[in-house]
Amino acid sequence: MKTKKDFSLKEVCGEFILIAEGKTNIDFSEIISMNESSALLWREIEGKEFTEETLRDILLEHYEVALADVQKLIQTWKNSHLIEE
Repeated sequence: MKTKKDFSLKEVCGEFILIAEGKTNIDFSEIISMNESSALLWREIEGKEFTEETLRDILLEHYEVALADVQKLIQTWKNSHLIEE
């Protein structure tokens, strides 16, 4: 799979949307909005070949980063005696 040309991801008023550019893609009857995760995926694969596994791996990579942040936060809360096991 590969993303189609002439689409541009933009953030407008805190929302992510795909904007069609070029005469062949102009259809304002359907605006494609994305959440943060789908926008992340689009940025990572834009203009590249990808598979379902590629998308999964991208999410897992970023999830691991988030998991490390959560683990650090939990340790901080434990050290501050805000939570207990």
